[in-house]
Amino acid sequence: MTTTVRFLGSGDSFGSGGRFQTCILVESPAAGAARSPPTRFLLDCGASSLIAMRAQGIDPNSIDAILLTHFHGDHCAGVPFLLLDAMLGSKRQRPLVVAGPPGTRERIGEMREVLFPGSARMTPKFPLEFVDLRLNAVNRVGALQVTPYPALHTPETVPTILRVETAGKVVTYTGDTDWTDALVPAAAGADLLICECYYYEKAIRMHMNYATLRAHRSQLDARLLVLTHMADDMLAHVASIPERCASDGMVIAL
Repeated sequence: MTTTVRFLGSGDSFGSGGRFQTCILVESPAAGAARSPPTRFLLDCGASSLIAMRAQGIDPNSIDAILLTHFHGDHCAGVPFLLLDAMLGSKRQRPLVVAGPPGTRERIGEMREVLFPGSARMTPKFPLEFVDLRLNAVNRVGALQVTPYPALHTPETVPTILRVETAGKVVTYTGDTDWTDALVPAAAGADLLICECYYYEKAIRMHMNYATLRAHRSQLDARLLVLTHMADDMLAHVASIPERCASDGMVIAL
């Protein structure tokens, strides 16, 4: 079985191009017995992610882990919806791990209480674990090895770039970031580099644009590059650039 990457959501904060917010599903073969189920995890979980899962026939109860790059709503606000669905709608029993920058449990808890006042009193009937990922270190999250690198984005969001090793494959996801030299080791030897590319030439502080990415492309040693999180300005150039660009529902086999 190959590792597959599905873009449940490839959009930005503002629904540019009618796309769902960031949510990337990775499914890799089980590390153990041949009959064990594969590992399924999300890279980020934007506010619209539960809708995207339902639209594409993905059972949210099948997700083993959610890995968050930073605390902006278009990247993490789907977690409270998924947790409430797990407790009230889907009646989840399978364990779930939510891992992200330091303070993940507290940030998601605060967000959940704002979106669903009174929900803090609810206790999940399934094993739920929150993990704070250590920066510049290999973190074990179930069968995954996750290495976060510092991203150049809004400091209050504790932004990171995630390098994930799963079943012999490496997937690196930039989250939101302008160019930073940390991208070089994060992408080194990766089978897939998923890179934010917000605008084409216009410089947007703390975000990547295509001109900057092309200027540094030779430094990024990844087998395959896919661009995502594109505003309308960048979407207008998708047909004219050589790089592969994500769209909702797109699946890549590694």
